[in-house]
Parts: sequence; structure tokens; C-alpha cells
Amino acid sequence: MYTPTSTNISYFEDNSTLFDSEYTPYKDRVETYLVPFIFAIIFIVGVLGNGTLVIVYVRHRGMRNAPNTYIFSLALADLLVILICVPFVSTIYTLESWPWGEVICRLSETGKDISIGVSVFTLTALSAERYCAIVNPFRKLQLRKLPLVCATFIWAAALLFAAPAAIFSNTSTAHIHNNVTILYCSPYPPGWTNYPKWMTLAKALIYYALPLLVIAFFYVLMAQRLLASTKEMPGALHAGQGEAQAKARKSVACMVLIFVIVFFICFLPYHALEMWFYLSPTAQSDYNDWIHAMRIMGFCLSFLNSCVNPVALYCVSGVFRQHFNRYLCCRRGALHPTCSSRLSRTAICETSFRSTQRLRCNRNPTESVVISNYDYGSKKKNNLISRNSDGVTIMTIRDSNDFLTDVNEKCINR
Repeated sequence: MYTPTSTNISYFEDNSTLFDSEYTPYKDRVETYLVPFIFAIIFIVGVLGNGTLVIVYVRHRGMRNAPNTYIFSLALADLLVILICVPFVSTIYTLESWPWGEVICRLSETGKDISIGVSVFTLTALSAERYCAIVNPFRKLQLRKLPLVCATFIWAAALLFAAPAAIFSNTSTAHIHNNVTILYCSPYPPGWTNYPKWMTLAKALIYYALPLLVIAFFYVLMAQRLLASTKEMPGALHAGQGEAQAKARKSVACMVLIFVIVFFICFLPYHALEMWFYLSPTAQSDYNDWIHAMRIMGFCLSFLNSCVNPVALYCVSGVFRQHFNRYLCCRRGALHPTCSSRLSRTAICETSFRSTQRLRCNRNPTESVVISNYDYGSKKKNNLISRNSDGVTIMTIRDSNDFLTDVNEKCINR
């Protein structure tokens, strides 16, 4: 039989006493044992994965390029919610009463909002950066400090939007069964009837709907650009090379679409159910076991998002995979990502990021090919000079900032 948990704040405010027949002891509920198990996995994977990202970014100067700055900020936000929220909120569906006090309640609610804000705004900025990198891969070389400025602004905005949680979060009491009184953590001030409704709607718009629209907009443009570029290949390309480049660009378009879908899945159930619960006039009477199960699923998915990013990067990034193996599996060894630079007469390069971190440029069969490697964790620049069939010297200046998905490379005609 369904029983509201301590997260159903408005239910407690409007129904101070529940009928005995509606109450199910916590020891008889599936979520009492399932939720802590899920949160334990989230905590372990999140700390190891995001911690590794932070360590690699801090220890290796050569890894501090534009996209990795955003990835570093995202990892910090995920670590924040994992360390100060997950251990405490995991007891919501396990213990009847909030055992941590008002200070931890205020801290966890504030940290959760900060982390969500940083994560969502960083993903939005990263999608814009990725689009600009594909459309104009050379412009980002002139704006090296922009990612750091954007990341700082993102954290400031997240702190500002989390201020209501820091101010109004509190612990309140409710009567749930016979003479049993529990203490629960609420992000909403007591007595403000309409505040939860407006705050729930505002969070859904600011933390989900609007950023998702912006992310989807940039990713759609990015996919269109990558797919359209397959039709712009010179006829001189060998059929095998053209097919390989087309396949690589389609893979990139599919990969960025997957990230959007993962983000959508992780946060859609949570925001949809919260809006239904607080905005629907019949939500309390319609609340049942099935909706309760869906709310638990949305609750877990919203925190699961904090640990899936390192897993996704491990799957798609060969460089991160080697770093991950080096730090966590004690597999030492130099990294050997290869950058194949195929230079055209006009020295116009098109970036295609893959797990092997390769940068491919259009060339004619008569032109030379320059291949370079970089040292592990090095900031060293490899300046490569080649001469094509027309006697034109081409210099490739490569900044070895390669880490996850990006290679900074500039081609200059001389």
C-alpha cells in the first residue's frame, strides 16, 4: 500500500494524519533497500570517475584546452552533489525521519541546486563551444581565456539561482501514523502555499526546458553541419577516404545526439512528476503506487546523471580511457594519440573529433601527409613543415592540448 514519503511536502502540510490502512512500514517497502544500493553505486562511480577527471585536468597542463575546461567544471559540479547530497538524501526512502538536522538539510538542498545549475549551464556552454569549433575551428585559438571566464560566470549564476534554497530550506514536522511524528527536510518555507508551485515551475524552465532547447538547437546545427560537409568533399578524394570521412562525421552527429537524449532521460521524469505533483489540483488524490514508483525512478535518475558523464567519456574517448586506466588500474605508459593532418592548398582544415582524437583535413592525392605525435602530459608544440607537389611550403602548428574530444591545430600557408 502506498504511503507518502518525506519528499511529499505538500501532502504532509494538507494531510497531517494518515489512515492506518494507508501506512506501510519502511521495513516492508522495496525502496528501503533498493534506493541505498543504487545511491551506493552512484557514489562510488561518481567519485572515482569525476575525481579522475579533476586530477588529470589539474596535474597535466597540456590537457587544459577549451572543452576540457568545461568538462572540469562539470566534474566539479558532479562531485559537489555526490559528496554533500548523495550520502544524506539516500536515506529519504530508507528512514522515516530526516536524521541529519537543519544545517545538513540546508547544505544538501543548496548544493543540489548549485550542482544542477552548473551542470546544465556548462552543458549549454559546451554545446555552443562544440558548434563554434566545428563551424570555425580556428577562432577558438584566439579566445583561450573565454572558457575560464564562462565557467566562472556559470558558477556565479548557479550560486545566485541556489540562493532561495540556502535561505528557505528548513526541517519541518508531520504526523504520519497514529501518534508518530517525523522530521523532514523541505526546500520550501512553511506557510507559503504558492511558493512550491512557482519554484517548481521556475526550476523546470531554468534548469531543464530552456537549456535543453538551446542544447538541442546547437546540436541540430552541429549535426547538419557535419552531415552537409560530407557532400562538400572534393571529387579527387579516393572513394574509400570519402566514405571513411562521411562515416566519421555521421558518427559524431549520432554521438552528440546521444548526449542530448541521456540528459533528457535523466531529468525528464523528475521535472515532469514534480510539476504534476505541485501544479495539478488532483495530484494528491491521484497519487498511487505506480506514480510513487515513477517518482522514485526520477529521483534516482536525477542523481545518476552525476556519474554517467565519466562513463560516457571512458567509452568514447581513447585518451581519457588511458588516463583512467593509468590512475585507477595502475597501467602506466605513455599515451600515443595520433593526429593525421591532411593539408590542402588553401590549408583549410575541418575538425572531426573522435575517440582517437584525430584531426582530418582535405587534401589532393598529390599532396603530402604530415603525421605527428605528442608527449604524455606535455605542453610541447610540434611545428611540422612539408612541401606539396607545387613547391608550396606548408607549416602545421600543433598545440598538444589533446585530451577528450579536441585537438587544437592551425594550418598556415607560406
